[in-house]
Amino acid sequence: MPKISPLAACLVVLCLYSCSALAQLPQPDGGTIERGVLPARWFSQGPKCMEIPEWQVHEYNPNLYLLRQSPCTDFEKPFIFLFFGKDKALLLDTGSRNGNLAPTLRRTVKNWLTRNGRTSIPLIVVHSHPHEDHTAGDAEVQSMHDPAMPVEFVSAELEPTRKFWGIEHWPTDIGHVDLGGRVIDLIPIPGHSDVSVALYDRNTAILLAGDSLYPGRLYVHDFAAFQASTERLIHFTEGKPVAHILGNHIEQSSTPFLDYPVGTMYQPNEHELALSRGSLLELESALLSMHGTPQRMAMRDFTVWPVGADFMPPEAMKRFEQHQKEEKEKMWDHSQ
Repeated sequence: MPKISPLAACLVVLCLYSCSALAQLPQPDGGTIERGVLPARWFSQGPKCMEIPEWQVHEYNPNLYLLRQSPCTDFEKPFIFLFFGKDKALLLDTGSRNGNLAPTLRRTVKNWLTRNGRTSIPLIVVHSHPHEDHTAGDAEVQSMHDPAMPVEFVSAELEPTRKFWGIEHWPTDIGHVDLGGRVIDLIPIPGHSDVSVALYDRNTAILLAGDSLYPGRLYVHDFAAFQASTERLIHFTEGKPVAHILGNHIEQSSTPFLDYPVGTMYQPNEHELALSRGSLLELESALLSMHGTPQRMAMRDFTVWPVGADFMPPEAMKRFEQHQKEEKEKMWDHSQ
């Protein structure tokens, strides 16, 4: 074996240090990150509501599940996320209007229990933010009273959120919860709403960005807070692996710079759910380019959409209502 000079050895150490600083992981298996698979296509992209379940359950891996609400119950078709640790499970959000979440949630948890030879697991319910399309199922989940999954409910308001996650200074502190061999970090990211948060799962290196970053329209209610929150997310992810950034919706088509109109149910060629940390850097660049003056700006995979008094003017509301009417008239077979 050839000898390695001291200079070469130093370069190797420097390279290893640099790789660590850039959040790269050992080959060939990515170290301890728990990998998983996202679907190539969601059931909700199908044209016939009779064939689409109220909730599609996708197993990312045996301890993380993505649930998507049917577009036939609400055009928002949000995602919710279910994590399992050794001691507790955690549900992020409860869905939108008419979701009927309880049967699917109960079945998913009980299937996990059966698979793992368990009889019960406590379920913590938290939220990405307080908007109705992510909290409409709260009352339903609270009323389940199932001994196999006793619920600890954390409402979407600021004080309960701060208390549960152990955040003293909002929005600069980082919160944590340990589900048993699975630590979830919470990063406050107000801007889309006053109580918007992001979650980072250390086991899978997935960052859940709520409504603050996803393939679609990023509605910004407080521009200064949204920009500061974007910077906070970038700072938090420095030196950390980020497998995916997953948001709450898909509104973008697979065609770059083209989204679906507000109120669209049927999205046959929608963008994939996952974004990367590069998207976060692109968002930062877009916000900085506005120099403090909010404006709509379309990027390849999402659009910054500041919200003000003109968010839904009368003519836009009429277009939305007409579009919804047309979508519902075709909901049983959009292919015709």
